[in-house]
Amino acid sequence: MQNTLNTAFSLLALTCLSISSNAQETLFRQVGDTKSGTYVEVVSLFSKPGLGGFLPVRVLIANNQKIPHNIFLDFKGSKDFQDNLTTSSNFSFFVKQGTTTSYDILVPLNAQNGSPHASYRKLKVSLSGTMGQAEQIEDIPFVPEQPVVLLSERLYSANASALDTELKSHLSGSGRSGGGNIFASKFTAKQLPDDWRAFSAFDSIMMTDDDWSEIPAGSRNAIAAWLRLGGQLVIYTQTNVTPTALGLPNEASFGNILTKKITGDRLAPKETIDLAFSNGSKKTRIQAIAKDFNSHWALQDILGKKTFNYTLFVLILIAFGILVGPINLFVFAKSGRRHRLFITTPIISIATSVLLVVLIILQDGFGGAGARIVLMEVRPDENQNAAFIHQEQFSRTGVMTSPSFLIDTSATISPVPIANSRWSRFTDDYNTQGAYDLQATSRSLVASGSWFQSRSEQGQLISAVIPTRGRIETTPSSGELISTFSFPLETILYRDGNGDWFRADKITKGRKMQLMPVEPTIAQSVLNNLTKKFSQRNQTMFKAVQKRDDHFIAFTSQGPAIETHSAIDWQTTTVITGPVAR
Repeated sequence: MQNTLNTAFSLLALTCLSISSNAQETLFRQVGDTKSGTYVEVVSLFSKPGLGGFLPVRVLIANNQKIPHNIFLDFKGSKDFQDNLTTSSNFSFFVKQGTTTSYDILVPLNAQNGSPHASYRKLKVSLSGTMGQAEQIEDIPFVPEQPVVLLSERLYSANASALDTELKSHLSGSGRSGGGNIFASKFTAKQLPDDWRAFSAFDSIMMTDDDWSEIPAGSRNAIAAWLRLGGQLVIYTQTNVTPTALGLPNEASFGNILTKKITGDRLAPKETIDLAFSNGSKKTRIQAIAKDFNSHWALQDILGKKTFNYTLFVLILIAFGILVGPINLFVFAKSGRRHRLFITTPIISIATSVLLVVLIILQDGFGGAGARIVLMEVRPDENQNAAFIHQEQFSRTGVMTSPSFLIDTSATISPVPIANSRWSRFTDDYNTQGAYDLQATSRSLVASGSWFQSRSEQGQLISAVIPTRGRIETTPSSGELISTFSFPLETILYRDGNGDWFRADKITKGRKMQLMPVEPTIAQSVLNNLTKKFSQRNQTMFKAVQKRDDHFIAFTSQGPAIETHSAIDWQTTTVITGPVAR
């Protein structure tokens, strides 16, 4: 009787899941025991993965047997059919007997090196453990110029075919097929995840106001965080509803929020495609990763060119050749003592190798040096008390004793292809190799593999959301502001409600700053110099926030940054912007 009830409960749970998740994609369903209704089902919450970032996956395990089960899931992303550039993650689950449990996980998607020869990425999902084995491979179209769009099920059902046809026409002039002519991945509003990183692979999210009202509160907050980091949110409505009325921010920080009138559920295909491609004039996230860092990246200039003392190493190799050859043969193991070659040759080889290693360590040292620049939007308003961060970093390593590191906050990280050199490891070359493995938890990110290799140059792009109470506040006195940041600010520029600029220098926590008027041309000159420090996509976002009234822009070399590998000695520039708190 108990087994019958357990089986019925599992079937009911599966039925409910199927009814509410038809915008999702079942990667596989492995039945462990048909009689008791024991199974494991792995479901993507979006119908198709995005590019880079993470894929939200729901794992439903029904164990109606009298024994516990251990389930192991391995995910491996690669480019085309090759395994030379990969991203892997793995998850394990222990399920007690007689229980049905659901888990939400974030699966990192494959690193994008921007090679124009790779048109697809692969995501392989493997199941092992006490419920048997299963495997599924997902194709992910790779078109850097095409925005990655997430479309609500309501809009997808009515418009997907027309949008795919229009996309093909839009891209035909560039000679690209448009990633199989698929415009969007679809989602079910009630089943959206509540972690902003789940949306990090997408450039735009489009839905109706009815969809928005169905989204759980935690998922709304996640979309709002993704929006402030630079996403584009489009709400279609049949009324004149405003973003504020929907509980959305009036100001989207680095992002772009639009409301559009619609009749029924039908979209205008060309207008929708154009809207996705414009996205506040920003490049797509993947296009920026593929193109913005392989030449004229300002951070690389800070560390200058890496040199190498070839002469000394060539002399050592010549000396080794002479020593292991004629001297070894005619002095150490001369005629009648040739058996000594079995002793002297290894000793000479080992001693030379040790000498070379010592010279490399003396020349390159342990760890490395790096430069990073942080673009940070601080939002004390609307009870957010959060900072939205984009960080670019470039580093040059010597000898690395460990390649792994921990990002102890909610973040995404991607390697970026830099210019080809003997030191660069991740480039836009099709034959780029490496394992850029990630393991995400709710509040951290563990990275391992090829992120920081010995004696190499590498760059990364990081986005993060962190809690903060830091802000710039007004005081009762006119023309005064006060900082609550725990670190000093070198300069602050403030644009008041009339669009006039003011400046203060050497600001410390809790100390009132007297603002001095400054000519707009002078303020703009400072801002232009800061803008040049960023890559192109971040430049676009920074330029957009410079035009806001009653906001500040500050910079410092002692500000916070997202910490990655502790063996790198970083030079940091932090640019902070946001509204002035009252």
